Amino acid sequence: MEMKKEPVLVIMAAGMGSRYGGLKQIDPVDEYGNIIIDFSIYDALRAGFKNIVFIIKHAIENEFKAAIGDRISKIANVEYVFQELDKLPEGVSIPEGRVKPWGTTHAILCAKDVIGSRPFAALNADDYYGPNAFKSIYDFLINDTDKNTYALMGYKILNTLTDNGHVARGVCEVDENGMLKDIHERTRIIKMGDHAAYSEDDGKTYVDIPKDATVSMNFWGFKESFLDDITVSFPANLGKGIETNPLKYEDFLPEAVRRMLSEKKASVKVLTTPDRWFGVTYSADKPDVMASIKKLKQDGVYPEKLWS
Repeated sequence: MEMKKEPVLVIMAAGMGSRYGGLKQIDPVDEYGNIIIDFSIYDALRAGFKNIVFIIKHAIENEFKAAIGDRISKIANVEYVFQELDKLPEGVSIPEGRVKPWGTTHAILCAKDVIGSRPFAALNADDYYGPNAFKSIYDFLINDTDKNTYALMGYKILNTLTDNGHVARGVCEVDENGMLKDIHERTRIIKMGDHAAYSEDDGKTYVDIPKDATVSMNFWGFKESFLDDITVSFPANLGKGIETNPLKYEDFLPEAVRRMLSEKKASVKVLTTPDRWFGVTYSADKPDVMASIKKLKQDGVYPEKLWS
């Protein structure tokens, strides 16, 4: 009998420095200096993950290790991967003036050699996903043996919105068996009373989204076959993307998954969680996030001090 491979947690953090204007600006969300990523890692270790891969940029390496990595490497197996603009397929060169990274598919591809043949979860560094999400993804990766079945962590849309502006979310079409049919990237979603709506004309008009809609927050469970596929598809997409939009083209994980679904190369199980997502999309979100963390501690979800 084949030994089950221990899943890897892959945390995409290469954009952290640019989003926060340097890692020094990463805001603690409790009085002990913990940031959102601390709670994700705490939840992941509690769910069973033992191996963590951080995808970062060389430019933030020292700060990242000082702020996060060195602390975590005492309690888990930590590896680093670097997502850089020049990590490109043979024969492709960086367009003049390009500074933007190549997207989340490229980030995962940069980690291919470190992940190897192990199943893996991929997620954003600066989103709070909740303990149930990590447990569900870990259990899926341990127990689902079909190499072409992946998982997506789905959230109820009303659990992912902010009162302080619009957000981008992948709105999922899910069939009666809980499998992903399609995912629609909506870049401008707002809260409207007790439901959500999206706009495609900069807020002039809005289209209602069903209040029980499931959305993706970019938390995936993948198998080795996903790496095999993007090894081939990314260079092809990149070539076309550079031709049409040399300075801004990016290849995102939902697009890679959509393509595999349409080509019948994979199926995706949508896992659901009752947890609320949160993150600091706007500076006005920070007090809400801190209050949420405080309440979670009061409710016994987390200890007062995470890493005592």
